[in-house]
Amino acid sequence: MIAPLMPTYNRADLAFVRGEGVWLYTADGRRFLDFGAGIATSSLGHNHPHLVAAISAQAGRVMHVSNLYRVPEAERLAARLVAASFADSVFFCNSGAEANEGMVKMIRKTMAETGQPERFRIICFEGAFHGRTLAMLAATGNAKYLAGFGPCVQGFDHVPFNDIEAVRRAIGPETAGIIVEPIQGEGGIRPARLEFLRMLREICDEHGLVLGMDEIQSGMGRTGKLFAHEWAGIAPDVMSLAKGIAGGFPMGAILAREWVAKHMTAGTHGTTFGGNPLACAAANAVLDVVLASGFLAGVERIGDHLWEALSAVVADFPEIFEELRGAGLMLGLKCRIPQAEVQQALLNAGLLAVNAGENVVRFVPPLIVSAAECDQAVAMIRAAARHLTPASSAAA
Repeated sequence: MIAPLMPTYNRADLAFVRGEGVWLYTADGRRFLDFGAGIATSSLGHNHPHLVAAISAQAGRVMHVSNLYRVPEAERLAARLVAASFADSVFFCNSGAEANEGMVKMIRKTMAETGQPERFRIICFEGAFHGRTLAMLAATGNAKYLAGFGPCVQGFDHVPFNDIEAVRRAIGPETAGIIVEPIQGEGGIRPARLEFLRMLREICDEHGLVLGMDEIQSGMGRTGKLFAHEWAGIAPDVMSLAKGIAGGFPMGAILAREWVAKHMTAGTHGTTFGGNPLACAAANAVLDVVLASGFLAGVERIGDHLWEALSAVVADFPEIFEELRGAGLMLGLKCRIPQAEVQQALLNAGLLAVNAGENVVRFVPPLIVSAAECDQAVAMIRAAARHLTPASSAAA
């Protein structure tokens, strides 16, 4: 008999009843160091006093009114995001998949409204992950995720990641734009080369294409800059955000330059819940912390500290780990043995991590993690690796 809660996840047999900072606690008192952060979402960790106070205060005033009326909290949040980014205008929604859907609509609408309705196709990249809606499954292009859901939504062309010549070859008379993750999260913590991102910007300018960035996982400070594309010194035309934007409260956003955003006039897109007062109060609280003086520099510093420590782990346990990938606090260890074995060993040691593609175990802790807590995590990783080493050596 099917469970009341639909079995669409392979859930670990753990239930957390409270959290504090970077730690989660079960009902029976077990404590786990959270280096998964709800899949890079709990950007301020658990029970952050400023975030909790903002959500509580807003809930006591008004939670939802719909977008039939002005939402001052959304107006303030949009203005702050515009001031801190390349964008001129913002649309708020509820999730990353919804943000990516909206980004695709904006790219297509821009072409249609500028006299080029035949240009609707978007170049995406192998190893990408853009969400679970039908269109975003097509944008992702993973056959496993597409299986059983009928005809694939048309309009997406896939090329190898970091291959600029493949991008050039894929451009045709129907191409409208390019969507890229600066760091592929689900795909295995695979960073785009900075020069690759710069060349994508040049190609879009050359061919009149819209450059879209999926910063759902890499954005909101995770790499030590507010948005990961900033490391390349370029800016997209449109960008999707979600995950860490509201510290765990469900929210997404699409940021766009005016030449893209101006075509999204009344009635062209909408949402019931998106940008409601409660979600925007949470996101404004996150921005209060992330945009505070020195915070992003601290993320970069802690990320460098964790990188050095994990590099030493790779060197000391070459039979377990092949390489370290990522940037800032978005790091991954590519495993030589099945990642499920590594993750279970980490869980046994008291550390929560998240699996990713290419046999990678992903570490995306809350942005408020300290160097000492990173050292605790690395000690747990070393303990897990020592536990796994004899078995893997014997198997070899």
